[in-house]
Amino acid sequence: MSNLINDEILKDKIVYKRYRIAGLKVAMYALGDRNINQSKPYLDNEEWDIDDADVYLNMTSSDYEKYVSDYPDSDLDIAEYMIIGTKFYRQLIMHGGMMVHASAVVTDGYAFLFSADSGTGKSTHTSLWIKNLKDKAFIINDDKPAIIKEGGEWFVYGTPWSGKTDMNVNTKAKLGGIVFIERGEENIIERISPKDATGKLFKQTVRKIIRMRMEKLLDIMDDLLREVRVYRLRADMSDDAFRESYGRLIKDVRENKDEN
Repeated sequence: MSNLINDEILKDKIVYKRYRIAGLKVAMYALGDRNINQSKPYLDNEEWDIDDADVYLNMTSSDYEKYVSDYPDSDLDIAEYMIIGTKFYRQLIMHGGMMVHASAVVTDGYAFLFSADSGTGKSTHTSLWIKNLKDKAFIINDDKPAIIKEGGEWFVYGTPWSGKTDMNVNTKAKLGGIVFIERGEENIIERISPKDATGKLFKQTVRKIIRMRMEKLLDIMDDLLREVRVYRLRADMSDDAFRESYGRLIKDVRENKDEN
C-alpha cells in the first residue's frame, strides 16, 4: 500500500470493485488488507456500470495526511480502514441512512442495537446474548451497523467496518430497538422518550460533516426516534443483565407486532 491515491485522480482513472453495502451499490478502491479482507463478503456479483454506483470510496493523499496529523501512530492499513469507513457513512446519510457506534445483535428476527461510550461494555453485553442464546443469535456488526428505512420499516445492516473486531455479517434484520447502556449495580431497562434519546444518539454518530449532511442526519434521527423504541439499560454485565434486557426487548417487539 505504498502508493497513495492522488487527490486529482478521477473515478474513471482507477479500477473500482463492486460491492453491495446497506442495500447500496458501492464502488470501492482499497489497497489495505483490512478493508479488502473485511469487504470480501460484500462483493457484488451483479455487473453494473461503475458510473451507476450510489457511493464511491477511496483514500486520497490529503485524506491520509489529515488522518495522521490527528493519529500520528496509525499505520496505512488502519488509516485507510478508518477513512473509507467514514466516507461510506457520510455518503450513506444522503441515501437516508446512518451508522451508529453500537454492537448489534440479531435474534428472533430482529436486530437490537446496544450503544455506549467506548469502554462501557456494549460488546461485553452482546456477548452475553451470544453466550445465552447460542446459535439463536449472532452479531450483525460489533461497532458500526448501518440503519436505513425501507418500505416504511427500519432495518439494520452489517457493514465491513466493525471497529477492532471482524464481527460483521452481510445481511439485514428489522430494527427491534436501540439501547443505551450505563454501568450499574442493578440491572434495570426502561423506555426513554425521543427527547431524552436525541442527545444520546447524536453522541454516538458522526458529527464532523458539512451543513447539508448535518441537516439530513437530523431529519433521519427525528424520523427514527419517533418510530423506534429506545431504552436505557443500567447493567452489571452479568447473565442477569442479559435476562433483563432480552426479556423486555422481546416482549415489546412481540406486543408491537401483535398490535400491528
